[in-house]
Amino acid sequence: IKEARFAQSNNDFISKLSISLKEANESEYWIELLKYEYLSKEEADSLLKDLNEIISLLVAAVKKSKKHP
Repeated sequence: IKEARFAQSNNDFISKLSISLKEANESEYWIELLKYEYLSKEEADSLLKDLNEIISLLVAAVKKSKKHP
C-alpha cells in the first residue's frame, strides 16, 4: 500500500493496490490456519475483523481508481 502512494500512473497505482489485496487475502488464510493452535479464537477474530475492513477499503479504492483514471 505504501508503494502505491508514489505510483507512476493510475494503472501502476491499481496494480500495487491489487497486489496489496492479494496479500491481505493470503493473510486471511494464514490467520485462519493459526486460529486455535497459535492464536486464541478472540485474537484471530479480532485480526480477521480488522483485515476484512482493510480488504473492503482496498476493494473500494481499486474500483474507484478504475472508474476515474
